[in-house]
Amino acid sequence: MKYLSSSLCFLYLWIVLCSCQRKNQQDPLVANLSQAPEKSIAGMVWITGGDFTMGTNDQNSYPSERPAVIKRVNDFWMDETEVTNKQFAEFVEETGYITVAEKIPDWEEMKQTLPPGTPKPDASLMVPGSLVFVGPEKAVRLDDISQWWQWVLGANWKHPEGLGSDLNGRENHPVVHIAFEDAQAFAKWSGKRLPTEEEWEYAAKGGKNTRFPWGNELKPQGLFKANTFQGDFPHENVELDGFQGTAPVRSFAPNNFGLYDMIGNVWELTSNWYDAIAFMRANNIAPALDTAISKCFNPENPYAIEKVIKGGSFLCADDYCINYRPSARRGQDVYSGTSNVGFRCVMDAE
Repeated sequence: MKYLSSSLCFLYLWIVLCSCQRKNQQDPLVANLSQAPEKSIAGMVWITGGDFTMGTNDQNSYPSERPAVIKRVNDFWMDETEVTNKQFAEFVEETGYITVAEKIPDWEEMKQTLPPGTPKPDASLMVPGSLVFVGPEKAVRLDDISQWWQWVLGANWKHPEGLGSDLNGRENHPVVHIAFEDAQAFAKWSGKRLPTEEEWEYAAKGGKNTRFPWGNELKPQGLFKANTFQGDFPHENVELDGFQGTAPVRSFAPNNFGLYDMIGNVWELTSNWYDAIAFMRANNIAPALDTAISKCFNPENPYAIEKVIKGGSFLCADDYCINYRPSARRGQDVYSGTSNVGFRCVMDAE
């Protein structure tokens, strides 16, 4: 009986341990909650790492998001919100930093993203500026983005719509017209870094694996939970969510991790190079990317030098661009910014 009791105790302990292991595998967030640090960091949220489903198998998505793959991220800190105009202004005031959009375009950089033999533009066109969304007055074909994207002279983070526009009343809106090197410079100054694509998506999902951070409905009970485009894109934004362009950060409720605007408002830069079939490669149904030829792969732009952006923006519409989902991903030219791309930063756990 003594040996039998010992065996039963051992068997019970083994079952409990196995059960805990299975539970931890299914819910790594619960398993690691005890590791959260005692001290907080102002403006940042602690993200407990773990395994998660990256991408999606939902056929109502874009090919670059499929098929899903299991990934793991370590613990990290993440900014509660996108970097705001006020925060970026503090960085510029202290450092004297000049963004890419404020400089004369560098032809040597530009031609790297263009087909060989492309002639250099006239000097009159090589002036500081950036891409700005300008809604047309009437319906246009959706296969020609030049109908709503315009290169505007003088457009930059201080003048979002070009000369004559300013940041008055927009201090708490996300900063835009930020190129990748601009975001990197801010991150370094603040003692942080840009998130990887994996970290960003893990944080956006908030411990869930649903179509949106809060569930599978975009507007549960008719409630708007993100800043997107309502109406007929691109000419008629009826602003049912209350915003024509960017919205102040924290205008909508945070996700389960306490992070704001993880979808909508502005696209957010990550540190990953863009590969349109990254998940196919991760699932061994496409050959590995030959990085000796290019760090990127975008069949729509074979000369692209792009970083992954995540989360969609105020221009994402259900009749054109359904990218207001955590798994959605696109490439953004590293040498330029636009009026709907911003960023937030992260920090490694100590």
